[in-house]
Amino acid sequence: MTTNVLVLFYSRHGATANMANLVARGVEEVDGVEATIRTVPAVSTVCEATEDGIPDDGALYASLEDLKNCDGLVLGSPTRFGNMAAPLKYFLDNTSTIWLSGALIGKPAAVFTSTSSLHGGQETTLTSMMLPLLHHGMVLAGLPYSEPALLETASGGTPYGASHLAGTDNTRQLDEHESQLCLALGKRIATLAKKLKPS
Repeated sequence: MTTNVLVLFYSRHGATANMANLVARGVEEVDGVEATIRTVPAVSTVCEATEDGIPDDGALYASLEDLKNCDGLVLGSPTRFGNMAAPLKYFLDNTSTIWLSGALIGKPAAVFTSTSSLHGGQETTLTSMMLPLLHHGMVLAGLPYSEPALLETASGGTPYGASHLAGTDNTRQLDEHESQLCLALGKRIATLAKKLKPS
């Protein structure tokens, strides 16, 4: 039976989406594990608005079923003043039925982020995404220092999860170390999901 890891993210300028694709590649480096990439719709600043069910391009919107049925989760968001972006939080705020069912208890999870500035809240954003996952009873995994890129990076990369420095104009591409850490994070969660999945 195939193990499924959900890579769930929100991206405004594309950097977090690029990270999600690398994380998914890392997931699929593990035999018997497949990645499902999903995003969430933007939140209206004026009033609660309904987006079309299918986005114009990119990943499909996540459903609660995607979350409930995954064997592992990797959650990604750009930084918003040291916190996860509102669209991702809005999605997570509506997962009470999954919390009540205990569907995510014991499943592995990890997080990733992209920021405009080097000290723009990467680690606080990563920890902000961890909080609801802890409430869901998930088993959190970061990046161990056995990953050489974590010791060599001069831009993104933390033991809390993969991160990326996009630059103030959001045009800086993922560098070699940031890319390696995205792949490593996906592979780590895939390996854990396969081990922790009930037989």
